[in-house]
Amino acid sequence: MQLSTKYFGVIDCPEEELLTFPNGLFGFDEERAFVPLPFHGSNGTLLCFQSVQTPSLAFVAMDPFALKPDYAPVLAPEELALLGVSRSEDLCYYVFCVVREPVADSTVNLRCPIVINPEQRRAMQVILESGGYHMRHRLAEFQHKGDGDSC
Repeated sequence: MQLSTKYFGVIDCPEEELLTFPNGLFGFDEERAFVPLPFHGSNGTLLCFQSVQTPSLAFVAMDPFALKPDYAPVLAPEELALLGVSRSEDLCYYVFCVVREPVADSTVNLRCPIVINPEQRRAMQVILESGGYHMRHRLAEFQHKGDGDSC
């Protein structure tokens, strides 16, 4: 299918690459389908979550493990059930990034990750109640420690 995007123009997107968000995203309840598009040169650690329904709606997201290798999100049993898995470790995680100038002032939201079941292409945004994660971690807080485990 052809998809108009915010950052990449019009692209061809196989339908099997779509992610379904049954509950939408926080503040965007009606947006239920997104396609993850990697930014060139990021090795999959920096993505654009592009809305299928709204071409002007796209979110920049990062692999949290590339920033913080000890990131350890734990989902509630109900969240795991909705995603069709029994363990948090069976899922992929991305965190939204608010890009600022200079880039070191950009922030990531480690408390409300996007969680993906890559087998079912089903995703949801969750609020982590444990782990001490916050909604605005500055990129300057993190030292580059290599690539994390991304999907």
